[in-house]
Amino acid sequence: MAKYSTGGSSGSGGGESCELCGTTSDELVQANVAGATLQVCPDCRPYDDAAKTDDGAREGTRDEDEPDRRQRAVQNAARTSGVWNDDSEHWEREGAGYDDDQLPYLVDDYGARLEAARQDAGLQREELAEELGIREADILAIEQERANQAGVGGSIIGALEEHLGIQLSEE
Repeated sequence: MAKYSTGGSSGSGGGESCELCGTTSDELVQANVAGATLQVCPDCRPYDDAAKTDDGAREGTRDEDEPDRRQRAVQNAARTSGVWNDDSEHWEREGAGYDDDQLPYLVDDYGARLEAARQDAGLQREELAEELGIREADILAIEQERANQAGVGGSIIGALEEHLGIQLSEE
């Protein structure tokens, strides 16, 4: 007896019913479809997870369709992300703004240097941020050596260096 049944077999007739589509057939074969072991007809055989051709492709699919499928998937993802709207004029006219406040190359222990200098000055992160007019989260990111990931700009590094008399960037 099959693992799953669609209830399509009435007990009469010459064959059994395909457990995927319900068609009565004398040519049922066992197939693994989405993790379930089923008795399927020849028409449903391509849905067998183990049904592969000699070249490794799934039966019923064409390898030459793969690049088109991938390209459509990328295009659909871009459309749903809201980032791409088929208009590059803005970027061509105004640029990306990456060069506005570049983060300089930082010394190896820049986080520890900033934390030590801040503590030597007797300042909490909040106080230092208020004095310089910057975000406390940026100071924390620098102390944790996450300046690049946090998007800290070079102007913040420069302000910290000048205010505390330390060197965080390479010369």
